[in-house]
Amino acid sequence: MQELETGSKKYTAFLGKDIPAGLVVFLVALPLCLGISLASGAPLFAGILTGIVGGVVVAWLSGSQLSVSGPAAGLTVIVLNGIESLQGYENFLLAVVLAGVLQLVLGFLKAGVIGLYFPSAVIRGMLAAIGLILILKQIPHFLGADEDFFGEMNFLQPDGRTTFSEMGHAFAAINKGAFVIGLLSLCILIVWENATLKKYKFFKLVPGALIVVLVSVAANLFFQEALPTWAVASTHLVNLPIINDWQSMSQEIRFPNFSQFANPTVYVVAFTIAIVASLETLLSVEAVDKLDPHKRRTPTNRELKAQGIGNIISGLIGGLPMTAVIVRSSANVASGGQTKVSAFVHGLLLVFAVLFLAGFLNQVPLSALAAVLLLVGYKLTKPSLYKAQLKLGLDQFIPFFVTIVAILMTDLLVGICIGLGIGVLYILKANYKSPYFYHKEEHKNREKIHIKLSEHVSFLNKASIILTLDHLPPNSHVIIDAENSAYIDYDVVEAIQEFKKTAHERNIDVELRNVPEVQVMSMH
Repeated sequence: MQELETGSKKYTAFLGKDIPAGLVVFLVALPLCLGISLASGAPLFAGILTGIVGGVVVAWLSGSQLSVSGPAAGLTVIVLNGIESLQGYENFLLAVVLAGVLQLVLGFLKAGVIGLYFPSAVIRGMLAAIGLILILKQIPHFLGADEDFFGEMNFLQPDGRTTFSEMGHAFAAINKGAFVIGLLSLCILIVWENATLKKYKFFKLVPGALIVVLVSVAANLFFQEALPTWAVASTHLVNLPIINDWQSMSQEIRFPNFSQFANPTVYVVAFTIAIVASLETLLSVEAVDKLDPHKRRTPTNRELKAQGIGNIISGLIGGLPMTAVIVRSSANVASGGQTKVSAFVHGLLLVFAVLFLAGFLNQVPLSALAAVLLLVGYKLTKPSLYKAQLKLGLDQFIPFFVTIVAILMTDLLVGICIGLGIGVLYILKANYKSPYFYHKEEHKNREKIHIKLSEHVSFLNKASIILTLDHLPPNSHVIIDAENSAYIDYDVVEAIQEFKKTAHERNIDVELRNVPEVQVMSMH
């Protein structure tokens, strides 16, 4: 653990694990970058550029050792609508640059702390839901029967179908060759995970995903020659733009239209991207920190600054807005990544792939890459996670489960907000029960009720205390004691003082001990 955090050798010491992990992340990220570009209505190359900036630049600026940045499925709708409302991709790029500037400002304003206010149950629910989504969304690609973009996360899909109806359609239209390649790929990956094989150096150093890519290409070439009806169609293969020279490269790269500075819509789109991307990033790094076997903490304000610089660069060279992405990051952790070198390696491989490997990679069946994601998905949503969460009690399990269902039925951010709402209800319920100690004594003349406030009484306790005071019996003597309270919220003190002013109407005698005096606001 200490070696991971200190010393000049902390990156070179783990190259044996980080380079193979970077290769797996690259294989997962490549089709995702292309798929998200396609779904966003942006040039295909834009997603690749964003992935390169995320790996080569943001990886080193970020304080996170394991998170991987790139184009996010959660932003596709915002990008699609932004390009449409700004009437052109170059105009939209200016909004991406301005969103990056806003994120930088948020980082300097120390807004990163917001990620710490999300309950653990909701973060775990997000991880489990992403695992399930990966499994559900990859099954159609695994069967070779889905031509929607690879890596979408929303319940409603571009072709009008839903996650579940797409699966039904997929089972009715299986491509035999893609299915066989998917099964073969999955078997290789499961065998590669075997602890016995990991004793041998070859299985330690060479990632199963690399073998999967090579075997899947060879298998499809065999089908093309020997069983043409089993050959995987081009729509189910990776689809990279071919760049042979500087001219073809310059045709793929776009630049922002700075003449749109006076357009107010640019600022609306920029603000939307900055807020949504920042929130998604903070949730992702919080989740990755939970997956990190070494439990390192990511400095969130630094993360916002890193993402801001990344988005400025991405917008300037024609890329999409980026976030820290949980799918790629979890693939990084699952593949044994130890430091930010793995994210950097994935970025370098994206550069190398665009320049030299496009022809070969365009022969890789999506069903082989779907197998990689199926295994990542399973690791995120293992049955043991559900059992462990249930053992913690219903107040932890219900927000966890609601978050999963909500994300599956909507999208990442909407689902998290619903889960957070349920989590807050349980927090309010817990606070409702514990702001004071209530003791009642029977006397000849009148009841004596002693209410002893707890050490910390926040505005969340206000409702509980007001309801208790409203239901005190008439003709009683009430002592409200704040002797042990280090902090009492103004709203609570005001409610107590208001109660004291009107208690005589119910013949209640009120005695306050150490309750501060405040000016009670009057509307008259």
